[in-house]
This record gives sequence, C-alpha cells and structure tokens, in this order.
Amino acid sequence: MKKVQIEICCGSAQDALEAWRGGADRVELCSALALGGLTPSLGQVQVAKAAGVKVMAMVRPREGGFCYSGTEFATMLADAAAFVREGADGVVFGVLHEDGTVDEGRCRAMLEVIGDREAVFHRAIDVTPDWRTALDSLMTLGVTRVLTSGQAPDALTGAEMLRAMDAYAGGRLQILPGAGIRLHNAAEVLKRTGCAQLHLSLKKVCRDSSSSARPEIRFGAPPYEDEACYSMADREAIASLRAMLDGDIGCF
Repeated sequence: MKKVQIEICCGSAQDALEAWRGGADRVELCSALALGGLTPSLGQVQVAKAAGVKVMAMVRPREGGFCYSGTEFATMLADAAAFVREGADGVVFGVLHEDGTVDEGRCRAMLEVIGDREAVFHRAIDVTPDWRTALDSLMTLGVTRVLTSGQAPDALTGAEMLRAMDAYAGGRLQILPGAGIRLHNAAEVLKRTGCAQLHLSLKKVCRDSSSSARPEIRFGAPPYEDEACYSMADREAIASLRAMLDGDIGCF
C-alpha cells in the first residue's frame, strides 16, 4: 500500500514552510513561478532546510527553452553543487539540444554533481519529440523522477500518456504528474494515471500594503493588477488535499 506523495511548487522559503505545515511530503523550491520556475536563491534553500522541509531545488537559469550556453550551464552546475552542499534533498533540472532531444552529456554532468541526492528531470520532457526516447536516456542516466504533464497542457488531459509513461518506465524511474492539478481534480488524475504522487501549486493571494501609497508605480509585470499582491501556498487547501487523499484514495 502506497501513500500518495504530495509535492507543492513553492516560490520562497516562507511558501515552503506553509506547504510543509499543510502536509506536503516535499516541495519543489523555485523563484519566478510566473515564468514556470527559475533557480531560487541559496538563502531560500538554507532557510527551508533549516526548518526541516524536504526540498527539491530547481536549477533553471532563465525562461525560454532548455538549450543553454556554456556560461548558463556552468551556472547550473555551480548552483546544483551549492544546493547539495546546503543539504537539498534533490535537484530539479532539464537540458535539451536545439532539436528538443535530451542532452545526455550535460545531464550526466548534472547527475555527477547531484550525487546521491534525488535527480528530477522537469517538464522539459513535455517538449521532446519522442518521450520514449527521452525516457530511455533518462533511465540509462539514472534519473530518479520525471515531472511531466504527459506532453499535454495539463495532467488531466495528458492522463492516458502519463499512464503509458509510467508503464514504459516500469519502475526504473518515477513519473510525477503535474500541471493544472487542483483540489477538484487531484483524485481523478491519480485514478486515471495510476501514479501515486502529484505535483501541484495550491495558492492564495496575499497583500503587502507597503506600496499602497503610490498605486500607480509598477516594478515589473506580476500576474496581478495590484502591485501589492503576491501568492503564497495555501496551507488550509493543502491540508484539505492531504486529508482527502489519505481518507479516500490515499493508499493504493
């Protein structure tokens, strides 16, 4: 019998603490969630780990594809090494060639740095031309887990392919469904994919009123019309998910 593993995508150490207290089994710690998640600061990882959170640290130097320059890849290696030194439980990454195939050489270099920590290949697999070939490469390399929507806009739409991926992997690596999973469809994703873990982001909107005196001032392009708003993991929603999965279908 397997307990469903809940992984929450988090944008800060504070976010990670809220998710952990809500019942998450682990967090994927990133920055810039509006860009799909980029590398977090070392301090965010340090603080989350000091609080006892199981942290999968994202290593993604920029948005816009997964084929990196030499300088960008050197940065990835340095970030991964720093996260491992600071106790990260795993590192999340993905490197492709220009044609969208898995860059085995660079992935191997990342795995050498990651060592005995969990190595997670992220949703770069969802843009590869042949997922079977990609999984073959990742299984040969020794990747722990692959985060994927089943090459679909969301995990529910890609459920059939996620089930096929899991069957194809045959236990040599884990398939982690992610994208578009919410409280209302989490159980269905689990049932339709046959997987025993989920990656999702259950957020609430918070407000920092310190910038309210000048509402016309903008500092970037956040996903909110109000500059004073930001997102945070919704501890209560995560606790509800935990209770629902443990009580209804949480064990296979």
